Amino acid sequence: MLRDFIAIDFETANQEPSSVCSVGAVMVRKGQVVDTFYSLIQPEPNYYHYWCQRVHGLSQQDTDEAPVFSTVWRRLEERLTDVFFPDQATEQQEPSCLHERLSAIPFVAHNARFDEGCLKAVFKVYQMDYPDYRFFDTLTASRRQFGHALPNHQLHTVAAACGYDLQHHHHALADAEACAAIALYLL
Repeated sequence: MLRDFIAIDFETANQEPSSVCSVGAVMVRKGQVVDTFYSLIQPEPNYYHYWCQRVHGLSQQDTDEAPVFSTVWRRLEERLTDVFFPDQATEQQEPSCLHERLSAIPFVAHNARFDEGCLKAVFKVYQMDYPDYRFFDTLTASRRQFGHALPNHQLHTVAAACGYDLQHHHHALADAEACAAIALYLL
């Protein structure tokens, strides 16, 4: 059973995986949600595809003043350090030590291939060293657990099957919260 993890979800502005325009993260320790993180992000490349806007409702106006990914990720890493390594949170960390320590905490996503792909792509765009993050996939777990008992394995369907009422689907934090609930149920 997975007890310590980070449920994460990205929304993208266009078809480029590096175009993350929002991130939601839910930190789970010892099987309990202990913190959340949400931020808008100025996407790269910075344009919005019509269909992406229709899905999540974000537009360029929403992210014009938002920080870039590298700034947001640094803030998230600080929060993760506070949550998972509180004794070392006040110490100044070398980036490589911080990445190594945080890579020990697994990420969980629904359709992890998409979110991990976004993360790798945006790290590359910002010329950041990508740590060897581990990802667990609640979509795969749902297919294994529920099989044909569900009409589909979309996030809202699986969340409902796990007893979680997903509100505001395609908001990165709401989706990460649903993913955390699914992971606690299935993983």
